[in-house]
Amino acid sequence: MIVLLPPSETKRDGGDGPPLRLDGLSSPALTSVRTDLVDEVVTLAADEPACLAALGLSAAQRTEVDRNATLRSAPTMPAIERYTGVLYDALDIESVSRATASRARSRLAVGSALFGLLRADDPIPAYRLSAGSKLPGSSTLAARWKPALEPELARIALDDLVVDLRSGSYAALGRLPGAVTVEVLAERADGKRSVVSHFNKAHKGRLARALAITRAEPRDAAGVAAVARRAGMRVERSGNDVTVVIEA
Repeated sequence: MIVLLPPSETKRDGGDGPPLRLDGLSSPALTSVRTDLVDEVVTLAADEPACLAALGLSAAQRTEVDRNATLRSAPTMPAIERYTGVLYDALDIESVSRATASRARSRLAVGSALFGLLRADDPIPAYRLSAGSKLPGSSTLAARWKPALEPELARIALDDLVVDLRSGSYAALGRLPGAVTVEVLAERADGKRSVVSHFNKAHKGRLARALAITRAEPRDAAGVAAVARRAGMRVERSGNDVTVVIEA
């Protein structure tokens, strides 16, 4: 089983790993697109106003431009430790016991606008590029990633069930028909339901942790739902769609 996470805009600084080696990352079929995007992002960072505009950043976020400028020389750390935020706080990979850490990390992957697909221990630097970013003079990131990313996801799905927790913009970079998808809905006392962003991320993080550490090996959506229920979550299932229901 592979649990495919969305990335986060926020990332830890630093790291103690060597500089980025694109040919050392998992999914080598993606190296060509990765190389082009890294080159373009580094070049764009040399023009600060253009970089801020392309990435949708304010002047107060100039440090993000600096991160991109040093993509090829900055220290790295495992991808699963680089990303921060609500989902990753709930996942809390660093607190997983030694006995289950290897299994947990082998099951976790991250969708990325810059790298396409990362496994948990792929070493990456801090960077800024979102799925909705538009690099000057280029087609959309979805148009660039789909031809390479969709076959790679399909290849992985031949051997493993994929639980796709990506948000819509990241799922658009590479679709995977047949993956188990998860939605989090808040239910009010009158029975009406709605999507709530903060709780969506937190509960997806909780589910990702439960799936990463379980000794079970879910083979379908029913198995995923069973793991979620054992973790104390209220879930419903329809086909390959799993819904986590929380109180509003």
